[in-house]
Parts: sequence; structure tokens; C-alpha cells
Amino acid sequence: MNEITVLDREFSEYITEDEIQSRITAMAEKITEDLKDHDVLFFGILNGSFLFAADIFRQIKLNAQISFIKLASYEGTGSSGKIKELIGWNEDISGKTVVVLEDIVDTGSTLERIIGELTLRKASEVKICTLLFKPDAYTKDIPIDYIGFEIPNSFVVGYGLDYDGYGRNLKSIYKITK
Repeated sequence: MNEITVLDREFSEYITEDEIQSRITAMAEKITEDLKDHDVLFFGILNGSFLFAADIFRQIKLNAQISFIKLASYEGTGSSGKIKELIGWNEDISGKTVVVLEDIVDTGSTLERIIGELTLRKASEVKICTLLFKPDAYTKDIPIDYIGFEIPNSFVVGYGLDYDGYGRNLKSIYKITK
């Protein structure tokens, strides 16, 4: 198994680049089918979703828009529980179907904040699309419409996910070993 070190932590390969790309293709096809008659705006949640958002958006076969917002709640290897908005909302989303593109959903606190904002801004419909979902950590009742992979409640890095800013450039996803 492929093992790496990021800063002071050891990780082993968990989801390969090929597995990621195959799943993204399937998700893009499903989204395209489900939303073919909608006015769609995709929102990538930065920083972690930038690779996922780019890869899935390129495969979406809809006349759609994409934008990004930046929220942060992680410090080191754990959620801080505090969400701070770093880059705000610029688009008029009233009447649009909004697809939120997340790299990972664990507790759901970030998602709850985003849904609140989208509701205030009068999105006609909100869909959640995440590459990774940690059902054991999830504490909210918000339905998640498109899930790439369900994973255990372990810390992961790679493919946009980071450990203190490092590891985002890895093509596969790695799980912490110690």
C-alpha cells in the first residue's frame, strides 16, 4: 500500500485517483439527468472542493454556472466547531437550483450554515453534492443528494483536502494511520 508523510503525520492511500474519477463521472451523469430542465448554479466550497468542483463541473452537461464561497472550520486534524465566512456571496440565486459542491461532509455544521444562507437568498431548490461523507460524524438532518464515497470518521488528506494547508495536491485520498 502506498504510504506518505504530510508534515508530522503518516497516511496510507485510501481512495485511488482512478476510483475518484470514476465516481465523479457517475455523479456528473446523475446530476445532469436530474437537473436537465433547471436553471442551475453550482457553489464550490473552498478551499477543499476546488479540485472536485473543477472535475465534476467539466463533466456536467447542462447550461449552468459555477461560483465559489470560502468557509472554514478546520484546525489541524479536527473541526474547530466555529465557522467563519472568508469570502462572501456575490451571485443573485433567487429562483435558481443551487448545487453545493463539498469536498467532505462530517458533522454537517458548515452545510447547515450554507443552507441557511441559501434559504435567506431565496434559492428555489438546494442540492448537496459531496465527494466524501462521514455518516458516523454527521449530526444534522440535512439530506445529502449526491455522495461520492461514505468513509469512516478518520482524518483524510489529498485531492483538495489538507492537513494544515499541505497535501491538497495529492491525486489520491489518504487516510491517517497514526
